Amino acid sequence: MIKYMENGFAYVEVSNAVSSAKIALQGAHIYEYTRKSADELLWLSPTSSFERGKAIRGGIPICWPRFGVEDKSMPAHGFTRTAMFSLVSIKELDTESTEVVLRLQESEESCLIWDYKFTLEVVFTISESLEVKMITTNTDTKPFLLTEALHIYLHVSHIDDVKVEGLQNRAYLDTLDGKIKSESGTLLIDKECDRVYQDFKGELVLVDKEKTLSLQTKGSESTVVWNPWIEKGSSMSGMQADAYKEFICLETANAFKNALRLQPKEVHSMSVILLGLTNHH
Repeated sequence: MIKYMENGFAYVEVSNAVSSAKIALQGAHIYEYTRKSADELLWLSPTSSFERGKAIRGGIPICWPRFGVEDKSMPAHGFTRTAMFSLVSIKELDTESTEVVLRLQESEESCLIWDYKFTLEVVFTISESLEVKMITTNTDTKPFLLTEALHIYLHVSHIDDVKVEGLQNRAYLDTLDGKIKSESGTLLIDKECDRVYQDFKGELVLVDKEKTLSLQTKGSESTVVWNPWIEKGSSMSGMQADAYKEFICLETANAFKNALRLQPKEVHSMSVILLGLTNHH
């Protein structure tokens, strides 16, 4: 069911026996997901805007049809973050699972930025785990290049108490200096971090002193680990100076050399499942 904030900002709210969520129609952006048995998994900035035309800071922004800023012809991370999706369906799969489907297709506005016909569906499955799936269909007569990401902000007790497992011995592009490096062991965050692990398939595990969380991906060849730290974070919209302590972004993506070329009528699906393994209390 669609609800509206006082300013007319539209969102879908779902609740079942085990979990609840709020998803903005603008950007197909899930900004709250809570399991009844545990704390909020996603981080949302308390100063984030919920206004037409302004991207929400936190939750899971959708970056499409570009991830990053390599394409100067469109906004950073593409144009979908402020695009209005339509609600296709809300289904109760069972008492513990709810599916929400949102859809975006080309418009006069989108064709001015990116002159292709497409359908982008985002499917959310809200249960004890959270699954987000992006399904891109090229409905044009010409192929197009696609980079994309699910830019997942995960709430943590404190960035000093967090480690990321599953990236050991993986090569990554350090976008802060443009160099290719290798991850020696478990990743700890103690400064600004913006790393793109290419050709990465598999499971990531976030270990926090309060919880352990698994991210399982499909259709994704890149994984991004990001935290803006103090200086960059304090200059970003919708983010307070000390916000960097409260989150880490683990992003499911097809980026840089893992860009996709979709032929006419071709369909590509990318998804992530977030599963809280334990709550350390």
